[in-house]
Amino acid sequence: MGKNERFNLRLSADAKQQIERAASFEGTTASAFILSSALSQAEQTIQEHESMRLSQRDAEALLDALTDPPKPNQDLIRALEEHERRVVRR
Repeated sequence: MGKNERFNLRLSADAKQQIERAASFEGTTASAFILSSALSQAEQTIQEHESMRLSQRDAEALLDALTDPPKPNQDLIRALEEHERRVVRR
């Protein structure tokens, strides 16, 4: 994978010094340290927003609803009918 994209950021002298110090402890450059840290945080953030954790009780309720869904109530039926009237299919 080629490196052809850039990020520019401004930071205080103290922040820069702290990053450079941490990078030296890791035996890497400040740029590599920043990239590694940012990617790690990005992966964690994406994981938190793209997955959900359920309690045992909630997981069982979800499974029950998926395997034996309840019959549609009148509100849902009306909403589906309204959807059919409003949405144009191509």
